[in-house]
Amino acid sequence: MRGTCFMTPVLRRSVLGGALAMIAGSVASRSGLAAPAAQLWQKWSANDPNSRIVVDHQAWGTFLRRYLVEEPDGINRLRFGEASGADRQALGRYLESMSRVLVSSLNPAEQFAYWVNLYNALTVKVVLDHYPVASIRDISSGGSFLVNLITGVSGPWQAKLIQIEDEAVGLDDIEHRILRPLFKDSRVHYAVNCASIGCPTLMQAPFTAKNLQAILDRGARLYVNHPRGARAEGAGLTVSSIYRWYRDDFGGSWQGVLAHLRRHANPATAQMLAPFETVSADSYDWQLIDSATYARTAQAHERG
Repeated sequence: MRGTCFMTPVLRRSVLGGALAMIAGSVASRSGLAAPAAQLWQKWSANDPNSRIVVDHQAWGTFLRRYLVEEPDGINRLRFGEASGADRQALGRYLESMSRVLVSSLNPAEQFAYWVNLYNALTVKVVLDHYPVASIRDISSGGSFLVNLITGVSGPWQAKLIQIEDEAVGLDDIEHRILRPLFKDSRVHYAVNCASIGCPTLMQAPFTAKNLQAILDRGARLYVNHPRGARAEGAGLTVSSIYRWYRDDFGGSWQGVLAHLRRHANPATAQMLAPFETVSADSYDWQLIDSATYARTAQAHERG
């Protein structure tokens, strides 16, 4: 009968196994084996270098001032569980206003600030919508069951979260199809925040065209000089997995990563890095930057 195909159970398992292997390779980046490539979404390369338009990020700044706290371990955490209904709605209205921005009419610095603030605010909104969660990786993006089965994680990165200039845009789009390929600045990795302990610091104020360079440098210094960025362990150097995932953005080799670290190191970190010519290991903590979790952990340590 034409158009009909019969598979034996063995052949069916073989085909399914091949499909699973292919999917596993395609999603290796999110399971930590590699990073998504920086491939420019050409639509967003348009800008107006003479534009004086300033995007209003005050609502995002208000949210950060109310709920972001610097804990004694030097990591900024959010009081997700304390966010009021009114402030959640205000965050939603901020994102709605961002969806109405004509991005192509902005100058490059204003665009950079726009995309970073949008990424971070969207991430916080996604977490709030699913809170309580232990990790952002526990949040489903509505992806394939097979992909989720293979990786053991889902995450919201590939979900289309907002409509901008008639285009559906997600977190991976912003980071890997716009910011990285368009601006080619390794400090972008200190700007976008995935709401995880291992991620670079979520800043206490929005990015703007005026503060852009200063806040990018500050983010680099905060991360490089914190143990989650780089630390000596035994006879080896352990760095954040960010430097492995995006090694091409940091010079393409461990030597390039070390040169980058030394550029932003304070005297104590520079002394720690001095003996090392390569990197021994990398690590990343996907635990949510939740101040409530930190408080419970601190109390448990005190009781212990």
